Amino acid sequence: MSLGSSIRTAILLSAIVITVEGYLPAGSRVRVGTTTMGGVGDDRGARMSSTSPPSSMTTSIASSRASISATSSNDQDYDDGGDDPILGIIFDIDGTLADSWNLGYRATLAVLARYHNDHRHIDDGGSGEDGVVDSSLSSFSSSSSSSSSSSCRLTPETYPLSPEEYHHGCRYTTPERLARHVGLVPDHPSFAAVGEALGREFDDYYVRLVDRDTAGFYGGIADLLVGLNRGADDAEVGADGSGSATGLKLGALTNACVEYAHAVLRANCPKFSNSDSSSVDDGDDDDDDDENYIYERFSSIHGANSVPRPKPYGDGILKCCEEMNLHPSRVVYVGDAPTDARAAVDAGCRAAIGVLWGSNDEECLRKEAGFATLCRNVEELATAIERFL
Repeated sequence: MSLGSSIRTAILLSAIVITVEGYLPAGSRVRVGTTTMGGVGDDRGARMSSTSPPSSMTTSIASSRASISATSSNDQDYDDGGDDPILGIIFDIDGTLADSWNLGYRATLAVLARYHNDHRHIDDGGSGEDGVVDSSLSSFSSSSSSSSSSSCRLTPETYPLSPEEYHHGCRYTTPERLARHVGLVPDHPSFAAVGEALGREFDDYYVRLVDRDTAGFYGGIADLLVGLNRGADDAEVGADGSGSATGLKLGALTNACVEYAHAVLRANCPKFSNSDSSSVDDGDDDDDDDENYIYERFSSIHGANSVPRPKPYGDGILKCCEEMNLHPSRVVYVGDAPTDARAAVDAGCRAAIGVLWGSNDEECLRKEAGFATLCRNVEELATAIERFL
């Protein structure tokens, strides 16, 4: 069975007719458009915590695949960059494979509230406990809502950070995002130190809470991974493309910590039957061989803390390609953020594919020339990948 047929069989037999009950933060609004999945739209403040698209986006995979040329988020066809098929694919995690926005948002609020409470007394002339973090709070206080005075103790529920602000911050690494959230700018002398301290606390909190409820795969992703990887090791394939195989090597790269990447993939990746590419279970059967566990089939997994420089630099993609024994020109990168496209271009990937169910809307991603195409749902993503095979 060809890779294209394997992907189609895996996804079609999964019978993805998806509905969702979503978590909505208090006071938030949802705009569910015909170009989005998981609540992505002009009003990015509302997101679904479910691993499935909203019910209004329920779609027939067959009809989606048949109409891909007419409904693609890009107005023009893209060039696959050559005749040689790709041999590997690297995925971003948050907003691409996993719907983890609510976990990240709540963890962010918890860390920032604790930071605020530990240092709020500086407005009364006190000095902080470390002398480094204290200097940032005056900036944060001046930019916060007047109803949230720094002299008041805050909880995650009362911390003045909106979902929109959180999503905007997701384009940065965790330390930089958190430093910005407390009001620092990159040229502030404490920017790096504050960010690193908050980042360590966030990572510890974040990783411990990962499970299928807090950071579950989007509907159809598990089947897609199985279909893509099926047969990848049937034959030896050199980095120059010599040899043959019927599947793609898998990699993952996130701007979160590498421990988080492993936790999400372990929690979500399914087990599967060697004899039937469409047979995917919930991954809870400890009797299955590790080689039938898609998590174990990832050739490379990295995060911002395991590569020289995070996205938008291409260092992480290059490190993944090295461990996958593939040249970047034989690899496609899939992500939901501008930094994903820039990293793919920097690394020299065959292409970057953007997805519209993460933290960035179509208007934002269309500005990135590095994306070969944008996909509204997993079926469109499968079709886009097949065009590079």
